[in-house]
Amino acid sequence: MKEIPPESSAAQAARIRGRIAELDAERTALTRELVQITKRPTEWMANGGASMLTSASPAADKIALFRSLFAGRADVFPRRWENARSGKSGYAPACANEWKPGVCEKPRIKCGECPHQAFIAVNDSVIAAHLRGHARGRDSAGEFVAGVYPLLPDDTCGFLAADFDGAQWSDTALAYLVACRARRVPAALERSRFGQS
Repeated sequence: MKEIPPESSAAQAARIRGRIAELDAERTALTRELVQITKRPTEWMANGGASMLTSASPAADKIALFRSLFAGRADVFPRRWENARSGKSGYAPACANEWKPGVCEKPRIKCGECPHQAFIAVNDSVIAAHLRGHARGRDSAGEFVAGVYPLLPDDTCGFLAADFDGAQWSDTALAYLVACRARRVPAALERSRFGQS
């Protein structure tokens, strides 16, 4: 019988690295499969009973779900702005007096210090406009993106947002979702405006 020579250290390392790569690929595939298996129309509680929400559900149900997931201050919300000339963008409190001549003194006076504050409360119309990406009406030119102030006046918060970046962001986000579901922590995924497909 011919004796098989022992594997060199370099060959052993290459074999182990190859097996680790196979296991990583299998783990990623299994994680995606698990998410697909457990993915059902989002369950949520409304009026004391469980409801199933689908793409065919009424707009009012979708708005209620969105508001339950992203519950923040109800008395004010930030609206995204963008300066076409400078390319700068950000969020500022939505105010009924914004840019009104003789009333609004932006940018000289910041919104938080303005004596003419008329912050707009969050309501279903605001959420609907955000979900559509535009507002309706005569003052609705351009994109409409509403933000949320998650920190409530009593210094509590109803949700946590986690941002996943880098080359493996989608795998990391899926693993996070699977971990939350395994621990029965309510979780939802949302792609940000800069998310890659």
